[in-house]
Amino acid sequence: MYNWSTDTKKLAKHKDEHAIWKLEQQINFGLNGEKINKKNLVKNWQKLDLDPNKKNFLQFLIWKKRS
Repeated sequence: MYNWSTDTKKLAKHKDEHAIWKLEQQINFGLNGEKINKKNLVKNWQKLDLDPNKKNFLQFLIWKKRS
């Protein structure tokens, strides 16, 4: 994943914030060949700031239900 607007070294010092940021970046801007860690996604689900359509689709894939 490439990012030019965030100091990822500084952000990596804060594990929870970094995990949430990385998930949001992967979902909103593409995976770039990486896979999303489902356990991490479920753990941080309530904290993610995602496009509503993408969030609904992921919710359907993970829990097989619609919001």
